[in-house]
Amino acid sequence: MHSELDAYDRRILALLQEDASLSSAQIAEQVGLSQSPCWRRIQRLKEEGVIRGQVTLLDRKKIGLNTQIFAEIKLNAHGRSNFTEFTEAIRGFPEVLECYVLMGAVDFLLRVVAADIEAYERFFFEKLSMVPGIQEVNSIVALSEIKSTTSLPLLR
Repeated sequence: MHSELDAYDRRILALLQEDASLSSAQIAEQVGLSQSPCWRRIQRLKEEGVIRGQVTLLDRKKIGLNTQIFAEIKLNAHGRSNFTEFTEAIRGFPEVLECYVLMGAVDFLLRVVAADIEAYERFFFEKLSMVPGIQEVNSIVALSEIKSTTSLPLLR
């Protein structure tokens, strides 16, 4: 369900995307509302599922995850059981930050982080390649990051 967002909602969400630790009073001041209506809007956005959660974003390199790999996966069969088995296995790997089902030449795209290439190699041979149904994995190492954001474009 698509939620209708007015200008206040969009400004509130834009602020929260940048700093989820802001209080409702701080947000209210910046968007031009009093605290109570602002707090009610935030609660409504949470109840409607527009706000899914609040997290702390970490710098992966500062905690030793220096390598980012994109892995293209082809399955050898496209039956429902293989799809389910694959997705359940992938959800259990903390190294996999994102997984997408694709249309086209490959079935899935994974974003994987590791300390270094050797750590990815261990992940690949000990975990990923052991998942039943995988026909092919094409690993692409990201050299540098040009843009990375969690903020959705809200303001029109």
